[in-house]
Amino acid sequence: MNRNRTALRLSVIAFLLLSAPMALGWSALGHRLIGELAQRHLTPAARAEVADLLAGEPDPTLSGVATWADTLRDHDPELGRKTSRWHYVNFEPGRCEYQPKRDCPDGNCVIAQIEAQRAILADRGKTPAQRREALKFLVHLVGDVHQPLHASNRKDKGGNDFQVSLRTPLAPESYARDRYVDGVMGTNLHSVWDYYILGSADLGTGMPAARGKQMQAYADRLGALPWPPRDTAATTDAVAWAEESCRLLDSRQIYPRQHRMDSVYLDAHRALAEQRVRQAAYRLAGLLNATLN
Repeated sequence: MNRNRTALRLSVIAFLLLSAPMALGWSALGHRLIGELAQRHLTPAARAEVADLLAGEPDPTLSGVATWADTLRDHDPELGRKTSRWHYVNFEPGRCEYQPKRDCPDGNCVIAQIEAQRAILADRGKTPAQRREALKFLVHLVGDVHQPLHASNRKDKGGNDFQVSLRTPLAPESYARDRYVDGVMGTNLHSVWDYYILGSADLGTGMPAARGKQMQAYADRLGALPWPPRDTAATTDAVAWAEESCRLLDSRQIYPRQHRMDSVYLDAHRALAEQRVRQAAYRLAGLLNATLN
């Protein structure tokens, strides 16, 4: 009987892995948390202009458009290809000092594009469509630059080539992107930070979803913490944000020893991930307030 149950369970897992859509974690949940928290701290003038610019969107909020840039590959493949390198910056190995000519010579990196999209948003001579697109990029890119592995100084594609084994309880809603066998999942470090650290948070009501009441509950919990977040400079300088992310790779031991991870790693680093979400939200709100007032 136990063998039959085990076989059935493995069959269900296999089905989930093969049929589930892309998992939701920082790439959806985190970005929407950032948008939600930032929206709460807009000035009345900035909030009104955001509402005007996003009036035609299905969900006309910062949270509602926060993942738009990641969905371009599906609904606008050409723009998705053109902007694929806007989501990150690679530093010189072993260094966290930005040099534009070396690290972003053609302007196709997250630092340069935060600056470029902000300039478009600030230019009221641009069309509403151009400014709306710039706003949607900004909401997403400010989130990206606060994810430490989007500002990497190692030759492993921001942790995508750093394979890890992650021992964790099965949670198909969050973990279906990667192989999961006997309690151990094969994945890479970048995916752990994009998806699993926030996606495995225990809110007392199950794993947090990227939308709806669970996302709102998570945002409320983070929003109840002191504002602005501790150790957060009120800067709109994307270079400073990226260099700060890069320095965390070593100072917070983001790369696990022996490529092995478990729930202890997730729990230990979740506070940092939540801090980065809150810092991104605070800085996004500040950037939009300064740009739209």
